[in-house]
Amino acid sequence: MNVIIGLVTIGVCLLGSFAMMGGHMAVLWQPFEYVIILGSAIGTFFVANPMKIVKDSIKAMGEAVKESMPKHNDYLDILSLLFVLMREMRSKTKSEMEAHVDQPEESEIFKAYPGVLKNTELTTFICDYCRLVLIGTARSHEIESLMEEEIQTIMRDKLKAYSAITAMSDALPALGIVAAVLGVIKAMGALDQPPEVLGHLIGAALVGTFAGILFSYGLFGPLATKIKVVREKKVRIYFIVKQTIIAYLNGSMPQVAVEHGRKAVSAYERPTVGELEQATIDATAKKAA
Repeated sequence: MNVIIGLVTIGVCLLGSFAMMGGHMAVLWQPFEYVIILGSAIGTFFVANPMKIVKDSIKAMGEAVKESMPKHNDYLDILSLLFVLMREMRSKTKSEMEAHVDQPEESEIFKAYPGVLKNTELTTFICDYCRLVLIGTARSHEIESLMEEEIQTIMRDKLKAYSAITAMSDALPALGIVAAVLGVIKAMGALDQPPEVLGHLIGAALVGTFAGILFSYGLFGPLATKIKVVREKKVRIYFIVKQTIIAYLNGSMPQVAVEHGRKAVSAYERPTVGELEQATIDATAKKAA
């Protein structure tokens, strides 16, 4: 919603002010200038990035527009799931727990939290480290180091879309100049025309510079920043899992371990102690039922 509000504000303020200054809106309609700029930008984007990143960038732009990032209830769900898993690991045998982490899609524990189970990467991350905990031979600092390395790898992969869109955004002003130069070349071929015609051609050429700068700093630049914000929040949930599991490995009770995870949530989104306590009570009741 914020993305749409921002784009509408940009359009109204920019075009409205131009019209109120006496500018002619029709002058800004230069479709071939836009085709040159955006077409060249998309072309260079494909040249610079493998298809996997191209597809992920499209997906990331959709996530940015929809603001698809963890919400308050998502944090409660992941902490509740971890609480149930740790409590079960304390009371069940290794073979019983292996059935849950080896096939989470068949596990009643994971099925109780469909929002987490739907995130295949996160579910795999949780199961991998729960499996290491069940093996029982790895030291907590070794698992912590391994988790940090994997989270850094996930972060790098998630931010490749941000880097790709940022690079395209940085190129747009220069591509706008290219479009403007082509427009000037066209205008130079009409020097024998009346001043009105020549002025229209020069104005059309300058639209290229305007559009390149606008697309860069008014659209793709902010969109890339939003992608970074959304993707970082998505990765942040892995830190919550890490803090919780490491606290459990260091001897904390499940109730205390999830508190370590709760503290890894940003302060303005963090569930309260009471909310987390109620969530664990509900999880216990749900498992008993």
